[in-house]
Amino acid sequence: MTFFETLVALLAVAILLLQVTRRMQLPYPGILAAAGVAVAMLPGAPVIPIDPPTALALFIAPVLVDAAYDFPLGAARRMALPLFVYAVVAVLVTTGVVVSISAWTVGLPLAVAVTLGAIVAPPDAAAATAVLSNLPVSRRVDALLKGESLFNDATALLLFSAALTVQARGGIDLSTVVRLGLAAPGGIAFGILFGYLVSGLRPVTDNTVGGTLLQFVYAFATWLIAERLHLSAVLATVSSAMTIAVLTTVNDSPRMRVHSFAVWTTVVFLLNVVAFLLMGLQARRIVEAMSAAELARALRFAAIVVAGVIGARLSVAFLFHAIVGFRHRRGHSLAPFASGETLLVGWSGMRGLVTLATAFALPADFPERNLVVLTAFSVVLATLIIQGATLAPMIRLMKLGRQEEAREELFLARKSLAEAALVRLSTESGAEVEALRQAYREHCERDANPGKSEVDRRQFLSRLAVLAQRERLEELRDTDRIGPGQYLELQEDLDWKQLATGSDEERRISES
Repeated sequence: MTFFETLVALLAVAILLLQVTRRMQLPYPGILAAAGVAVAMLPGAPVIPIDPPTALALFIAPVLVDAAYDFPLGAARRMALPLFVYAVVAVLVTTGVVVSISAWTVGLPLAVAVTLGAIVAPPDAAAATAVLSNLPVSRRVDALLKGESLFNDATALLLFSAALTVQARGGIDLSTVVRLGLAAPGGIAFGILFGYLVSGLRPVTDNTVGGTLLQFVYAFATWLIAERLHLSAVLATVSSAMTIAVLTTVNDSPRMRVHSFAVWTTVVFLLNVVAFLLMGLQARRIVEAMSAAELARALRFAAIVVAGVIGARLSVAFLFHAIVGFRHRRGHSLAPFASGETLLVGWSGMRGLVTLATAFALPADFPERNLVVLTAFSVVLATLIIQGATLAPMIRLMKLGRQEEAREELFLARKSLAEAALVRLSTESGAEVEALRQAYREHCERDANPGKSEVDRRQFLSRLAVLAQRERLEELRDTDRIGPGQYLELQEDLDWKQLATGSDEERRISES
């Protein structure tokens, strides 16, 4: 099988398995990991080399841009201390645990052990988010899990780069220290400047396919240029995306926003599929090259590292919970999470795409590379399967879900939006304005339960009317009374009308 044939096979299997995950409310990355291994084990699956520096840019840059663009700066400011603890302290503690395990069990050199620790330290929010989208929890917990995945990548990759540099140079010198010290602030400064530049170019490409391509070009360009300048590519990418998000205005094109959302959701999912396939292929090659004794040694080591990684995060979570609780009882404003929420945060430490990409990025001549890569993949598989599969039952068992509260928040927010529209229209006059005002008044008076208001009745009737229009449009095309271009334009108009009258579920594009 060629790489293309193998990829098509995995995508087909992934689509099938995703339907299972959606119905069973399991995180899709765990299923992808299992599918990647299974497809990689098929007879004739190819061995696919990947350029190490390319791996980080290809797999991490788009994911960071996608997450950073949607993460509110206000949440980062409010959650500064928890984000620092989980994105910096927890990563350093986990790395330290892995270094200790490496020294006591297999005797890895310090730089190699730190590299492994940096690879497996940062959790990936994708698996947790896949569960939390169906079982919403406290906003603070949700913001923490999504926010830490942005900033822990920076901590881990700075460690990773430092360890690789020290390993390659055989030690550390003043120039290396200076370069590493400038990497973080320089990356942030470059990202902000580059974000301003890209924001100036965006209006020129709005509502074009080129506009969407520009988003990917700037994502990869930010990463690659930052690396060329020996700056933190992660912080440059995150800061540029946040800068662009801050510079957006209410006048930005909604058509561009809808199109970009659909494209980025698909691309990030595809990157996950490809990453798990490539890691499965690498793991198969490594296992085949190992003797029985080497494989047994590697698996024992990987099992200890998995336990250490999970235990380290849980320890940090409960220690931080105890410290915040102690400070809160003495008058400090930051309130601790509930004990169940602390357990949920500690248990949500699944590893994923970032761990896979950094493992890919190891040079071919890196000491104990096979052991490090196999251990990294074992951590990803174990955490996704063990922790990922138990997140939803944990939320239900401890009654941490807040579906009703989330629905109430959405209802109140929509009511507030309708009130804002009424305020704006209050200074206008005319029959048309009065009709609009009446529609918004009905939204303000709408019941929280669907199906009971005039708005719901109007949406139902509008949907029936749109479906009748669709049937007529098909008639016009079939009888050759309208050309292909006009058909597509009218079809898109009806799509927007139908989406406007549809349910929340019909408007949402899910990852699984």
